[in-house]
Amino acid sequence: MKNRPFHPESLMMSYGYKPELSEGSIKCPIFQTSTFVFKNAEEGKAFFEVAYGLREKREKETLGLIYSRLNNPDMEILEDRLTLWDEAEACAVFESGMSAITTTLLEFLKPGDLLLFSNPLYGGTVHFIEHFLPEHGIEVLGFPAGLTKKEMIELVEKTGKANRLAMIYLETPANPTNDLFDIELCREVAEHFATADRRPLVAVDNTYMGPLWQHPLKHGADLVLYSATKYIGGHSDVIAGAVLGSTELIQRLKVLRTFLGSMISPWTGWLLLRSLETLKIRMEKQAANARIVAEYLADHPKVHNVHYLGLLRPEDGDAYRIYQKQYTSPGAMLSFEIKGGEKEAFAFLNHLKLIKLAVSLGSTESLAQHPASMTHAGVDPEEKLLYGITDSLVRLSIGVEHPDDLLWDIEQSLEQVPVRQEKEIKGVAKQAA
Repeated sequence: MKNRPFHPESLMMSYGYKPELSEGSIKCPIFQTSTFVFKNAEEGKAFFEVAYGLREKREKETLGLIYSRLNNPDMEILEDRLTLWDEAEACAVFESGMSAITTTLLEFLKPGDLLLFSNPLYGGTVHFIEHFLPEHGIEVLGFPAGLTKKEMIELVEKTGKANRLAMIYLETPANPTNDLFDIELCREVAEHFATADRRPLVAVDNTYMGPLWQHPLKHGADLVLYSATKYIGGHSDVIAGAVLGSTELIQRLKVLRTFLGSMISPWTGWLLLRSLETLKIRMEKQAANARIVAEYLADHPKVHNVHYLGLLRPEDGDAYRIYQKQYTSPGAMLSFEIKGGEKEAFAFLNHLKLIKLAVSLGSTESLAQHPASMTHAGVDPEEKLLYGITDSLVRLSIGVEHPDDLLWDIEQSLEQVPVRQEKEIKGVAKQAA
């Protein structure tokens, strides 16, 4: 019988690991070591030349183990396995999602460059972009969902720095509104401004969809980023990040990671290897639960609007078109606007019994939070309102619990939400405007 290419979920238990090198252990051990022994001085020299980017690897040459800040078996096997989901050439893992994001921006942007980024973004990301990067001479420009190619080109040209566009950075679906951005369109915009010696990159934070439900590299992205804390880790017990792309780009990130010291520890790598084994079944269960919850909320009299990809219809125009093209599932993230404001949102959050009031997402337990005052607290108030991060918005990350229990908890909590008179609601809306 001929060999067959196995599916990623089948390879998550073994890919990249050789039991014979670890006393036959069926699972990769934790290589809790700071340094590795060279066979001879010549080998050590060769390893360092490649690790520090002094030369390219020769054909059939492999980079040996040096020091756990540079490489470690748990880290390397994890990187190999993560490439399978996105069909990427290479992967670099980091000690947090933010270290993956910041290392990427620091490596590919320099003073005088222009960064075009989608809005809204995760609060930590937008803070780094809007407050840190400009202090180092990098111009940043946000744009909303729904722009045409022509409108995006005009937006860049108006800056007077079209010749310095270095990257288009996307988060799609957007956190926390689920707004969608067309990756292929952004690739076209990047190519419009490309020259013989300068090609703007397209980088996509795919945390909301995990490695399963969207594959940005297939739609023209150069880099795909994850907070591996979320679906990849999936158990709320580890902090990590990952970036995937071409071998050339990822090698640049690994060199900078070496000097920033933002690599994962062996223990973190081992935990993520464990989590990858159940990634698909966890995410599929979460998606199934999320659909049930979203449909319930969409019909609830105390809920004004539900932001969930599975509720998009052809009449939603561009958003529906992007959803059909880029996604294989509506995912397990949703947000909804409760009728009222912060008081009503807090009442809902404070009465939950099963769903936990906590930030983060993508884990086995369901989580609820208030973006305007929590994850996006540092975002400019006017920007929050502009992009729909209102005081009435609640974000839910749906876990693997029994759906009947989730619905019971949401129902009993909504019962505790006071009903505002129409006059009060209009007053709040007027004040916000």
